[in-house]
Amino acid sequence: MNIALSVLAGIAVAIALAIWWRASRRARHHTLYQRAIEAFPRQAGLAEIFLTAANATGKPRGLRWKSCELVGQPLFATDHATGEIYGLSGATIGFEAIPGGDMEEVEAVGDIRYVTAIFVYRHNQWKTDGRAIFNLEPAQALERLNPTG
Repeated sequence: MNIALSVLAGIAVAIALAIWWRASRRARHHTLYQRAIEAFPRQAGLAEIFLTAANATGKPRGLRWKSCELVGQPLFATDHATGEIYGLSGATIGFEAIPGGDMEEVEAVGDIRYVTAIFVYRHNQWKTDGRAIFNLEPAQALERLNPTG
């Protein structure tokens, strides 16, 4: 009988610890999420950081990212698989043709384009790899990235 009570007590303690750990983890993520949202508008140079990273991708071929202006309210989301916090911001982008490239003679190169710029919050700052989703508002881009909601 004492062994059964000991086993039950051990199971009860394990369940209580699991519940506590999960609640604690959720609270830490919520705090980090709030910190990330507050940091986004305060972090200087996000448009320039995005522009530099986007240029480094080499896409679209034959074009250089010339200008970037973040517009509108960003949208924030958590990747449930990794726990990472993402910021999706609308942006207007200007391109110029790379001299000697395929796009040099295309008139539409100079047209301003709308993209959703994707940022990720790592090590207490917003970073980006220059990923952009063309012609979609942040909410539409989020829906496309996570169709199950």
